[in-house]
Amino acid sequence: MHDLEFRDVCLGLRGATESFPFGPETPVYKAANGKVFAIMSEPGDPAPAVTLKAHPDDGEALRAQHPSIVPGYHMNKRHWLTVPLDVADRLLVDLVTESHRLVAPRL
Repeated sequence: MHDLEFRDVCLGLRGATESFPFGPETPVYKAANGKVFAIMSEPGDPAPAVTLKAHPDDGEALRAQHPSIVPGYHMNKRHWLTVPLDVADRLLVDLVTESHRLVAPRL
């Protein structure tokens, strides 16, 4: 998935916003309550990836099944994953949706 497609997926989630707290090159996606659910690698990165929130048990299973998925870069390694954008689109969409669900305000 390309970074612009990924951006559309993130912003398509209920209440999601995009901000740039780390500078103009690194988009951060937040739920309506201001909690982060996705952090993109910088544009032009030779291996574009996104860091996403995950339930610890799910994260462990995903890392075991997909060697390219690693503990979250600069984040709590138990609760965050760094996922390359070249994983299957369906998997990436599911992971982003779950990350958003984990941090989004409950209705």
